[in-house]
Order: sequence, then structure tokens, then C-alpha cells
Amino acid sequence: MKLKPMADNILLKQTESEETTSSGIILATANKEKSGIYEVISAGPGTKDVEVTVKPGDKVVVGKFTGTEIKLDGVDYKFVKQEDILAVVTQ
Repeated sequence: MKLKPMADNILLKQTESEETTSSGIILATANKEKSGIYEVISAGPGTKDVEVTVKPGDKVVVGKFTGTEIKLDGVDYKFVKQEDILAVVTQ
């Protein structure tokens, strides 16, 4: 099943968080907090007032309690509005 976002909605999938810290400390899975970094899966076409500037494959940062979470085919996704994206991660 596929999801196609409408208007300025963006479909995101959570990226895997790091298992170890930069100093080499291994994190227990029970104590790990979900990462705020998501991958853009698909984006709506935008509206006449809002131009969608992210594209599939982009990594973005969104707030912890932002958007609507859904589970489809055993995978967790999140729908957010373009305005809810705080930053695009670049390398």
C-alpha cells in the first residue's frame, strides 16, 4: 500500500538512532530516546500559498510531538506540514 500526501503534507520515516555515543559508550535500547531526525518518503505538491521545498530522500529535523503518527505494513510513519520542519540535515 502506498501513501500520497496531499497539499503541503510531508510523509516521514524515522531514521535509526546511534547505538553508541561519540565517546564509545554503548546505549541500552531501553534507555534510547527516539531520534528527531526523519527521512522524507514523499511530499505533497504544495498549495498556492506554500511551496514544498523538501524532496524524497532528504533528512529533516522535526519536533518530538509534531505531526500525526501512523503505522502501515508494520512501519512507523509521521505526517507533518511543511511549516513543522525545523531544519534540513546536510553533510
